[in-house]
Amino acid sequence: MADLTLTPTLATIIFVTACLAGMQYRSVWKAEGPRWQLWVFGTVAAVCLLTVGFIPMRA
Repeated sequence: MADLTLTPTLATIIFVTACLAGMQYRSVWKAEGPRWQLWVFGTVAAVCLLTVGFIPMRA
């Protein structure tokens, strides 16, 4: 785990995934959809953003 870094391309893909999951979360929330979908999309968005936020990028 000493050499754990993200490439810029992978970081971009993860960030876009977080944005899409966040949009889905919001649409399910506004439509008062099933709670399990809120948990799935919220968890995916949170994990993606934490990954991009705490794992350094390779230059």
